Amino acid sequence: MDVAELDYELPPELIAQTPAEPRDGSRLLIIHRDSGLLEHRTFRDVREFFQPGDVLVANDSRVVPARLRGRKATGGAVEVLLLQPETPEVWRALIRPGRRVYPGTGIVFEPPSHEGHREGRAECLQAEVLERDDGAAVRDGIRRLRFSVDGPLSVEQALERYGNVPLPPYIHTRLGDPERYQTVYARPKGSVAAPTAGLHFTPELLTDLEERGVGVHYVTCHIGLHTFRPIQVDTVEQHDIHEELAIVPAHVAAACNAAREEGRRVFAVGTSSVRSLESCWRDGRFQPHEGWTRLYIYPSYCYRAVDAMITNFHLPRTTLMALIAAFAGKELILRAYREAVARRYRFYSFGDACLIL
Repeated sequence: MDVAELDYELPPELIAQTPAEPRDGSRLLIIHRDSGLLEHRTFRDVREFFQPGDVLVANDSRVVPARLRGRKATGGAVEVLLLQPETPEVWRALIRPGRRVYPGTGIVFEPPSHEGHREGRAECLQAEVLERDDGAAVRDGIRRLRFSVDGPLSVEQALERYGNVPLPPYIHTRLGDPERYQTVYARPKGSVAAPTAGLHFTPELLTDLEERGVGVHYVTCHIGLHTFRPIQVDTVEQHDIHEELAIVPAHVAAACNAAREEGRRVFAVGTSSVRSLESCWRDGRFQPHEGWTRLYIYPSYCYRAVDAMITNFHLPRTTLMALIAAFAGKELILRAYREAVARRYRFYSFGDACLIL
């Protein structure tokens, strides 16, 4: 499949710069796979499409303050985006500019502007660039860093204090409340980008779903930077998919199995939840899972675990577009996106949502 088949035209002004208020006040495009019907609703109306006994599965990963600013020993400013931990002290990270960041380079980090240098503060966060990664990673500016702290804090505590939550590069408006880039149910830290389909849920909406007999459950899938990168090769099949850590607890697998046995549906919130659930399907059942997944979903993939999904509008030419095209069909998805553009929906991380049935 030519990657150009996952492209569409989007006026830049439709890229949402701020989240909707309240969270569940965003718009919701309902895409019916069986009939091709498109409905236009408000997100809080999503409750009307559930039946008692259905299961909703969302990703509870929390975004870490992964963006750090510092200086090399030569004085040059660098920005570091943490990607994936190997140990609490060693991380794979994206460094910009990264061309002249060689093994052995030392970096000293600056506290966030709101922290400043308080009287009596002794700690200093620093890092050493380790041996180069593979050639492709180096070209992308990815390095391995070993962090250390000169002071009383642990590395984990210092990273939490010195870092800022990274927003996608297409968002240019400062976010007043960093918690608006977290879901209301975010718990374990590990993502460098939010599972944005979940940003639309409020505690009240989740409680209402449970009172209607819907089982609300959580998996953990830590989202990395590569999730949103465009496919750089000519065909979708040639792309080398990124890996993500996915955890599907035993009780979540059991709840999904029980729903299926009763003829009920499994709703996944976001592509990361979709990927986690499809990765845990083995021998005709949901199985507990904890480990890295490299599952690549694109047209021709046969879905086995997910019956419906809630998702945001995705960037063109990405694996996320390939995933939803595999679920609903490329033609229907592109028609839905064209209508969303015509009706001035808001796109991407802080944008509106789709429910694909």
